[in-house]
Amino acid sequence: MSTAVPALRELVRTFPSALLGYSGGVDSALLAVVLRQELGRDRMLAAVGRSASYPRAQWEAARTLAQQFDVPLLELDTYELEDPNYLANPTNRCFFCKTELWNRLVPEARARGLDVVCDGTNADDLREHRPGYAAGLGARIRSPLAEVGMTKSDVRAASRELGLPTWDAPAAPCLSSRVVYGLEITSGRLAQVEQAEAYLRELGVTGDLRVRHHGERARIEVEPRWVPWLGQRLDAVTQRLRDLGFTIVEIDPRGYRRGSLLQAHRPRA
Repeated sequence: MSTAVPALRELVRTFPSALLGYSGGVDSALLAVVLRQELGRDRMLAAVGRSASYPRAQWEAARTLAQQFDVPLLELDTYELEDPNYLANPTNRCFFCKTELWNRLVPEARARGLDVVCDGTNADDLREHRPGYAAGLGARIRSPLAEVGMTKSDVRAASRELGLPTWDAPAAPCLSSRVVYGLEITSGRLAQVEQAEAYLRELGVTGDLRVRHHGERARIEVEPRWVPWLGQRLDAVTQRLRDLGFTIVEIDPRGYRRGSLLQAHRPRA
C-alpha cells in the first residue's frame, strides 16, 4: 500500500473529531472509512447534502457503503437551486453549490461539537478547474487526502486494499455538471439527465458516462470502447431520450472527456 495511506491515518488521528462532507464517491468514501477506523463511531460523522443535483443512485450507494462500514451518516437538504447565481450556471457554478453546502454543514458540526470539517478533495483535484475548492478554503474546510498528497490513483489503490466497492467506480460529479454553461439549471433539466444516464446504464453501459445537456440537444459521452456499441443502438436511444424531452440526440465520437463543457465554453484564440 502507498505510504500516503499511513500518512493519512496519522493526519486524521490528530483530529479531535470530524464531520465529513460525504457524497459516496471514490474519494469521500475512502476518507469516511479511514475517519471511522481512526476516530471511532462517536468522534466522526459523514454528512450528505441532498438536492435535485444529487443522483438518487449515488445517494443509495452512499448509504449502502456507510452501512457496510458502520459509518454514522447524517442526511440533510441543501438549497443551491434557490440561489440565482447557481441557477445562472456560470463556469464557477460549483462555488455557489459548495458555499451552500458548507453553510449547512459547518453550523451542524459546531452544534454537535465536531472540531474539524473536511472534504474528499485529492491532490489531483488541485490541478484542475475546481471553483468549489475556493468555497471550502473560505469556510476553512480541511482536505486530508490532498494534504498528504494522495492522488486519485492512490485513492483507488487504497480503496481496493480496504475492500471498498468504490475502488473502481467512475467519477460521479453532480448532475448540474452535465448542463452546458450559461444554460439555466432547472430541476427538470437535471431530471432529464439523470433519467437518460440511468437508461444507458440499464442498457449495459459501464465506466465513464455523461449525457451533456445542450438545451434541446443531448450529447452522449461514453468511454471509446462503447461508442460503436452505442451507435448500433442509436435509434432506440434517440427515441428514449426524445421521450424525456430532447429533440436531437448525438454520440460524441471522441468519447468521454473530462471538462469537455469547459473546453467548449472557452473562446478560441
